Amino acid sequence: MFETLKNAFKVKEIRKKIFITLLILLVYRIGCYIPVPGLDVDTFSTYVDQGSNNFLYLMSAVTGGALANGTLFALGIGPYINATIIIQLLCVGIPALERLSKQGEEGKKKLAQITRWLTLLLAVIQSVGVILNFANQQSAISEEFIQLFGGQQNIWLIYVFMTIVYSAGAMLTMWLGERITEYGIGNGISMVIFVGIISTAGNILIINPIMSAVQGTDVVTGGTFDGIQTLISVVVFCVIAVVIFALIVTVDLAERRIPVQYAKQVKGRKMYGGQSTVIPIKISGSGVMPLIFAFAIISLPDLVMGLFTPNWGGYKWYTENMSGGQGPWAWAYILVLCLLIFAFSFFYAQIQFNPDDISKSIQQNGGFIQGIRPGKPTADYLKKISNRITLFGAIYLSLIAFIPSLAFSFAGDQFVNVFSTTGILIVVSVALEFDKQLQSKLMMKNYKGFLK
Repeated sequence: MFETLKNAFKVKEIRKKIFITLLILLVYRIGCYIPVPGLDVDTFSTYVDQGSNNFLYLMSAVTGGALANGTLFALGIGPYINATIIIQLLCVGIPALERLSKQGEEGKKKLAQITRWLTLLLAVIQSVGVILNFANQQSAISEEFIQLFGGQQNIWLIYVFMTIVYSAGAMLTMWLGERITEYGIGNGISMVIFVGIISTAGNILIINPIMSAVQGTDVVTGGTFDGIQTLISVVVFCVIAVVIFALIVTVDLAERRIPVQYAKQVKGRKMYGGQSTVIPIKISGSGVMPLIFAFAIISLPDLVMGLFTPNWGGYKWYTENMSGGQGPWAWAYILVLCLLIFAFSFFYAQIQFNPDDISKSIQQNGGFIQGIRPGKPTADYLKKISNRITLFGAIYLSLIAFIPSLAFSFAGDQFVNVFSTTGILIVVSVALEFDKQLQSKLMMKNYKGFLK
């Protein structure tokens, strides 16, 4: 990867795209530090970071701590991601959207516009939820700001103001991500999430130890700072992280290749076909999506009950036992999460890989899998192989959901949440995709140079 970056900086066009990407990401990170007027940051961040609400902490980690700091980009890219997932699922069930997805570039533009409007709607809903549930109930809105709007009787004006600010921040984040996709390198949305996760890890691994060393006290716990112990913990964490990253990269690049042979056809004086190819089936073809879906579903009751029934006993029980898997019902949390991961893994595999269509395409082009008859036997064979690989991928994602936190705990409790479960997979997948994008652009540049 480092060699690819070195070669990329030698090409003017690619170097320009890299600088544009870095500049837009810098603008995004600056926005993550612009405070929203009227919000008591200390009260708000204490509630988010105390770990009582797993959903909030996960959102804050993905945004690089912007949610905990109550800044302009507090919602981050979350509304756009949710809107994209919803549209993808609806494309499967709604014929009109399915037709749009198959209409080429024009259809993609219409779907993108629908996604943007849905992003705005979700941003408004999430903004209202964050403000009403956490800012109001936890007294995170400063009294001076309330009096500025005329007291408690006009508190709804503050809610409207903050909703507009947070929604605008989410839409601006989406716009920045789209600009990276258009003018930079890689998928802009993925890059925004990537830089947010890396920022969270950088704060815990670099910024906090440096600030603690300067002040002489631990900035997190407030206790005595032990530099040697912190250094050892950081080294142990880095070693564990390298091992986990290596394992994830190995599985992420692994695939089952099914050989396909095409029959020779003589038309006139020319001979067609006769070549052999492969059908690649990735072990982790669904990527991080099953994990995102599973965590979103298991966190949804926590969010809904927090909005409408915050004082209910059931909400307290669910928060203690089913939001992080740390209570006496931890086994239920693990079981439900694994079942959801398995369900979404097979669901996403069916969306991405259709054995019937592939079998039909192979047969129409005069191809066959050696030892397997064309038609339905080929489809059944591909389905069997796909189910086995999907099963292995689901087991792998289930292990990934718990092993990193357990492994990082050996470095110290403060390092358990450096990378969230989904964060690790996102960091690896985005880094690999960025490397592939650079290699493809370098290859295209070499081809253009050869043709000239």
